[in-house]
Amino acid sequence: MGRFESAKLQYKEMGVDVDKALEVLKEIPISIHCWQGDDVVGFDSKLAASGGIQTTGNYPGKATTPKELMSDFDEVLKLTPGKKRLNLHASYAIDNDDRSNVSPIHFRRWVDYAKEKNIKLDFNPTFFSHKMVKDGLTLSHPDKSIRDYWIKHGINCLKIAEYFANELDDVCYVNFWMPDGFKDYPADRIGPRIRMQDSLNKIFSYPYDKSKVIPTLESKVFGIGVEAYTVVSSEFCLCYSLKNNIMPLVDNGHYHPTEMVSDKISSILTFVDKLMLHVTRPMRWDSDHVVSFDDETREIMKEVIRCGSNRIVIATDYFDASINRISAWVTGVRNVQKALLYALLEPSHYLKSLQDKNDFTSLQVKHEQLKLLPLGDIWDEFLRRENVEKDYLKVVKEYEKNILSNR
Repeated sequence: MGRFESAKLQYKEMGVDVDKALEVLKEIPISIHCWQGDDVVGFDSKLAASGGIQTTGNYPGKATTPKELMSDFDEVLKLTPGKKRLNLHASYAIDNDDRSNVSPIHFRRWVDYAKEKNIKLDFNPTFFSHKMVKDGLTLSHPDKSIRDYWIKHGINCLKIAEYFANELDDVCYVNFWMPDGFKDYPADRIGPRIRMQDSLNKIFSYPYDKSKVIPTLESKVFGIGVEAYTVVSSEFCLCYSLKNNIMPLVDNGHYHPTEMVSDKISSILTFVDKLMLHVTRPMRWDSDHVVSFDDETREIMKEVIRCGSNRIVIATDYFDASINRISAWVTGVRNVQKALLYALLEPSHYLKSLQDKNDFTSLQVKHEQLKLLPLGDIWDEFLRRENVEKDYLKVVKEYEKNILSNR
C-alpha cells in the first residue's frame, strides 16, 4: 500500500472523504497578487512604495517591465496547483503615467495575457506611491482638486473592471484601499472620514454593472508614516460597506496584533452574503511577510470551509524583496492551499456535533488527533493530480540562473 492510500485510510477512520476534499480544493480560486514580482513599484510612476507601505531587500532579478513580470508569473502558474486568478493594481497600467486618465486601453495586454493563460482578472485602484498623494491623503484631502483627481481614478478603475469582466466573461472584484492618515494625533478625526465617505459615494454612484463588477472596501489600522490615525479604519469600512451594499474585505495584517481574523469571518458573514479575504503574515504588525502554514492561517481557512468557501473570495497580499520573488509567490500561495486542504480534511460535522452536545473533552482530543494525521501525503497526491512539480525550489533556482541573473 502506498503512502497516499495509507493516509487516505487514516482520514477515512475520522470520517473524511479525501477524494472529495481534493476535488473541492482544486476548484477554490486563489486571486494571486501581481506586486510580489516587482516590489510594489508598478509601471506608471516608478516611485518607491509609499503611503504606509514599504518593501525591504534587494534580491537580484526584480521584474521591471510588463514582459518580465508576465514571464515571472508564468512560472508561478506552473508551480501552483488549483484554480488561479491574477490580481492587478492600477499602477501596472502599460504606457500610462496619469492615474486620473487610466483606461481599459492601458490593460489590453493584461487581458490578452489572461486569455492566453485561461485565468481571470481582479483589480485594485492605486491610491499610493504617487505625486498626487498630498500630505498622506487622497480621497479625504481637504483640497477638493486632490479629491477630484482620485475620485476620477476610482471611477476609471470601475470602468476597467467592467472591461475585464466583459472580456473574460466573469466577475471582477475591485479592492478599494486608501492609505489616508496622519503620523501624529490629529485635531480632527471626523472631518477626513466625512470627506472620505463623500468621495466614495461619488465613485460608487457611477453606473457600473453590479452583476459583473464587485467593489470591496479594505481597512487598515496603521502604516509607516500614518501611525496615529487612519481614515479608513475597520469600523469605517464595515459601517460603510453594510450601509452601501459594498463587499467588506479583511486583511489579516490590518488589525492590532492581538486581533484574530479567524474570529472575524463568521461575525461578518452573519450580516453579509460574501466577504473578501487578503491573506498575508504580519510579523508583530502589518509587515506583509510571505504566508506561512502557521496556526492562524490554518484557523482562517477552517473558517473559510466551515462558513462556505463560495461565500469568501481569497486573495494573497504579501511582498518580500529579500528572497527570490518567484519562490516567495509560490511558497505563499501553496501555504494558503495547504491550509485549505487541512481544513477540508477536518470532519467538521462530527466536531460540530461534539460541540453542540457540550462534549468538549472529546472535541479537544479529536482536534489533537487531527494534527498528527499525514496531511503531507495527501498534499503530495494533490500536486501529482494537478501535474505540478513538488520540488519547486529546483525549478525556481534554474529560472533564476537562466533568466533572473541576466536582468
